[in-house]
This record gives sequence, C-alpha cells and structure tokens, in this order.
Amino acid sequence: MNYKKITKTDIDNLIGVCSAHHLAQSTLFDVYSHDHTEDLTFYPELVLMPENTSEVSQIMAYCNQHNIAVTPRGAGTGLSGGALAIEGGVMLSTEKLNQILHIDEDNLQVTTEPGVITEVLQNAVKERGLFYPPDPASKGSCFIGGNIAENSGGPKAVKYGVVKDYVLNLELVLPNGEVVWTGANVLKNATGYNLTQLIIGSEGTLGVVTKIVLRLIPHPKLDSLMLVPFNSIEDAASAVSAIFKMGVIPSAMELMERDAILMAQKFINDYSLELDDQTQAHLLIEVDGNEDAILMSDLEKIFSVVEQFDCGEVLIAENEAQKNNLWRLRRVVGEAVKKQSIYKEEDTVVPRASLPELLKKVKLIGAEYGFRSVCYGHAGDGNLHINILKDSLSDEFWNTTLNEAIRKLFSEVSRLGGTISGEHGIGYVQRDFLDIVFSSTQIELMKGIKNVFDPNGIMNPKKIWK
Repeated sequence: MNYKKITKTDIDNLIGVCSAHHLAQSTLFDVYSHDHTEDLTFYPELVLMPENTSEVSQIMAYCNQHNIAVTPRGAGTGLSGGALAIEGGVMLSTEKLNQILHIDEDNLQVTTEPGVITEVLQNAVKERGLFYPPDPASKGSCFIGGNIAENSGGPKAVKYGVVKDYVLNLELVLPNGEVVWTGANVLKNATGYNLTQLIIGSEGTLGVVTKIVLRLIPHPKLDSLMLVPFNSIEDAASAVSAIFKMGVIPSAMELMERDAILMAQKFINDYSLELDDQTQAHLLIEVDGNEDAILMSDLEKIFSVVEQFDCGEVLIAENEAQKNNLWRLRRVVGEAVKKQSIYKEEDTVVPRASLPELLKKVKLIGAEYGFRSVCYGHAGDGNLHINILKDSLSDEFWNTTLNEAIRKLFSEVSRLGGTISGEHGIGYVQRDFLDIVFSSTQIELMKGIKNVFDPNGIMNPKKIWK
C-alpha cells in the first residue's frame, strides 16, 4: 500500500490539533525511531503527543482522510517491533495520556489512561490495599496501554493470569476518528461479540486505546521467595510440572539458565549470589497469600519436590532486601543479554510439561546451526524466552540462514502444542512465521477483522500482516 508522505500543510494541520506537544524536526526523532527490538531503526515523519481523546480522534480522522500511516506508541519497550514506524508517517505517542482517573474501592476497579507506567499504577492501587497482578519485566518503564496492545504477562501470570484477565472496558478511537467503548464496567458480560478482548493483543492495528477500566483484587499480605539451583536445565524444567502436581500454585516460577544469571550479575555488578561449577539453571519460586502457615506449607511441599531432582542448596530469602535483589537479577536478564550482543528474542510458549523437550530442541538446533542461545522465562506457564546471540556470526547468516533455524524451532514449538508468542506479540519481526501456527483460513479471518476496523490500512502498517 502506498501511503502519503507528510507535507508542510499536513504538519501545520496536525500540529494545530496538539500544538504544545509535537516533534517536527527529524533531528529530534531518535528516541522514537526504535523500540527494544534487536537493532532495528525506522524514523517517523512527525511525532504527535495528544493529551486527550478528542485530540486523538482529530488526528486519526485527518490521517484516515489523507491516507497517512499512523504508528501508536507507548513507552517503546516492546520486543517485536510493534512501535516501529515502518512506513514513516505519524508516530502517535500516548505519553501525555498519563493520568490515573479513578480508583473505585467499592467495585475494585481502576480507570486509567494508557500512558501510565505499569508500576506506578500498581503502587497507586496497592496504597488502597488493592492489586493489579500483571507485571512485565519492564514494569518500571512500560505503559499500561502497551501492555493492553501486547496482552502482556510477566512472572505473576502463572497464578493470576495476564492482562486480558483484568480488562473490563476500553475507550477506543477507531482509525476514522470515531470513539467507542468496547464493553461495560461489569464482571460478567454476554452482550454481543467481545470487542474488548479483540482489542487486547491487537498490537495497535485496530485503533488507539485512550481509556482503560481494569478490575482489581485484594493485595496479598505475605509472600516468600526461594531460589533453587539445578545441575541441569532439563531437571529445572521437569521440576516445574512436578510442583503443580503436588497441589501448589506459586505466584511466580521463573527459569534462568546459567548464562542468564552470569550475564545479569555482570550487568548489575552484583556477584553476591555464588554459582558453583555444577549449577546449570535456577528456578526462582514465589508463593503468596494471607496466612503464614499456608505459605510455610507450600514452601515445604515445593522443597519436597525439588529435592527429588538434581538440585543444590535451596536459598529462601530472609528479608525484603534479599527478595528485591533476587527479583532484580531476574528482571535485568533481558537488558543484560542485549548488552552482550545483538540478539533476537523468541517468545515461545508451550504446555509447561513440554518445557524440558523444548529446551533440548533449542540447544540441538543451536548446535546444528552454530548459534549460542540464552534461555529464561516464565516456566510456570510454559513461556520460554529464547535469546539468540549474534556474537561473531556473519551478517549474511544472521539475516538469511538464521530464519531457517527459527522456522525449525517454531515448528517444534507448534508440534509440542505451543505457539510463537506468549506475551511479546508478532509485530514486525515474527510476521514471516504465522503460517506455522495458523491455517490460511484463520489468517484470512483475522485479515478480514483488520479490514472492517481499518479499511484504509493506516493503523500500524506492516505489523502482524505483511
């Protein structure tokens, strides 16, 4: 599709909508030219920062009328290229839509704008004794609107679910500028098609979310955290399913292989956690609740399971500082890997009992094609992040042959009953692999939905679909 290049007249008209919040000089666009995906860079022609729904509506109506591509953007922490302005055009940043509008303690709900940082939202409701569980690794910088776009998860998804499980209603600006609400602020809703769930995870391809209503739950009063070292990554992965069979549902269960820990330690210059030569992987396991006795019982059950595998000495965090240090080690792994080398992160997910087999296949395919991988992720729900490092691989291999290896890897994921993204989305970088998990009929159905919402194709072009 051919999109209109933005003219001075377009700039003048669009700037008139949000005159105080725009960038028109390309020299200022660097921060908006990339997200956290690999080393990809695409420059928009104009960056707009609307402050309210009316401004978003006017921007969309103008761009739709004049066939100008629009790329919605949150904080730019995405890992699938969802916020890249592939076709130039307008970058519509939600950073000024950053207000928590209402915390409803009676109904356990919060209404927020999309530009609120996820951790800021969590802390605000926690002060009222309430809990919004989804917590991506980038929760200290990512926006709640971006979490909606990608259906983000995070460590606590294993017990509490992902973003889709907490969204009740969305205010959505359609590509033509019309404003609609997708649902209702109720816990049960069997009225018509579920437009709310359709928008969640649609990666900014169907419209711009401008308000979000989330359900909340009471915040658990207690939590305990343990770190379990294993002498093989397969044993660590096998222990995951065994723990659930014991009847324990942890609030988090994170897997980190040895290299992931080593890179994280180097990245934050913290070597307080000692790794012996035998340790090849760790499980970071959290349990939470409101009764000390129940938490202690859960820890004892978990310990009885992991000691059946080839594990080392279990560390139970003794205080909040130690908990925070262990969580920090896990949360910086992605940044630490990126510091080592250009990399591709594959966000695979399989039934958790299949994790040991998936890990074996990752290493076998890596040996076959000659690449190094670092694996970590949300073992409790089968979501494995596979980081493939470029190291000294040639550009030709990286840009061509590696796709063959990734296709083989994704085919194994599909064979195991999994799929090719658990929380990062398809975006720009995974489009070539959709045929592995979807039939042509499924793809055409989804393209048909896209066309109903966005017949002119201006919304986040080149994402999900080619």
